Amino acid sequence: MKLAVIGGGSTYTPELIDGFARLRDELPLTEIALVDPDASRLGLVAGMARRMLAHAGHPARVVATADVAEGVAGADAVLFQLRVGGQAARNVDETLPLQCGCVGQETTGAGGLAKALRTVPVVLDLAEQVRAHAPDAWIVDFTNPVGIVTRALLDAGHRAIGLCNVAIGFQRRFARHLGVEPERVELGHVGLNHLTWERSVLVDGVDVLPELLAEHGQEIADDIGLPVELLRRLRTVPSYYLRYFYAHDLVVEEQRAKPSRAAEVAAMEEELLKLYADPAVNTKPELLGKRGGAFYSEAAVALIASLLGDRGDTQVVNVRNGGTLPFLGPDAVIEVPARITASGAEPLPVDRLEPLYAGLVAHVSAYEELALDAALHGGADRVRDALLAHPLIGQEHLSAELTGLLLEANGGYLSW
Repeated sequence: MKLAVIGGGSTYTPELIDGFARLRDELPLTEIALVDPDASRLGLVAGMARRMLAHAGHPARVVATADVAEGVAGADAVLFQLRVGGQAARNVDETLPLQCGCVGQETTGAGGLAKALRTVPVVLDLAEQVRAHAPDAWIVDFTNPVGIVTRALLDAGHRAIGLCNVAIGFQRRFARHLGVEPERVELGHVGLNHLTWERSVLVDGVDVLPELLAEHGQEIADDIGLPVELLRRLRTVPSYYLRYFYAHDLVVEEQRAKPSRAAEVAAMEEELLKLYADPAVNTKPELLGKRGGAFYSEAAVALIASLLGDRGDTQVVNVRNGGTLPFLGPDAVIEVPARITASGAEPLPVDRLEPLYAGLVAHVSAYEELALDAALHGGADRVRDALLAHPLIGQEHLSAELTGLLLEANGGYLSW
């Protein structure tokens, strides 16, 4: 079984390799192709991957290449985990919006739009190479903004499913609080990528969310940066990304007072690459846990194993809405539990979403549609419309100013 990783030179990759080694019975890989245009990083990461697999006694061979066609040829599945422009572009995404008093974040708001503009055309070009050289492969997209990128892939007719680690992260944390195995915990997870709420937490079919909030509410609130009183009043657990909406002005104030997350991650990556270069290092470094992407490998292994093994189990993924959320169009991409088979992901029914959440979901979904249109067809007016439609911006003078700033900062990445 062959797996290709586009963006295989990422410092994330050893997290994946660690999961592949531990979960070899679930996903019996024989070849892992790491594809990346950055030869120096790719060489370090591939060497680290080979040492990790050898240390674990895993038989898979690791191929490192800058040639996408060579890397994906004959693959059963292809993971997309790329960052166009690297941490330098991310730093702009996270700092530029602050000039206008808006949240600086790489997956939502103005920064998220900038990333979508840079990323969607590149991803679609890569996906065409997958279609040409591995026509039966599933594309699993971990590239942000996942909802927009996944919709772009699906609209272009690719066999693609979007994946995020927010749901599995909650599952693991809730299991730890409850003292149960993670496999016993099912989430009532609903919304869009990076705009979700946990409306129930089932253990063996029984909803324990009320007791979870009563006994561990403060710990959960601290994890997501929101007041515990809000969680108990809403009787839900919002994802951390809801903090950008529920505490916008506070977040802007905090972001202006400290270095960007991109700057922190860039420093971490330097240290990680030094570790990956050390021939004595053959296990996942502890520092990688601070890099982000916790449980990414477990989520990826589970999804690929179910797609290739036709398991019919339930996992939280990014998938076409269809009629799941009736207030959205059928082509919208939502993040919900779905049944995973060899045919893909079929979203499970969702109870009516309350207006408090449905309104924000509809608002952001409309923005995502406009953002994708701007990424596909270009034009300052499309960019401005998308910014005007985003609830974190939504004012004409802000959308006009941010359009100019974003296009000036990202012009080198935009063919139009």
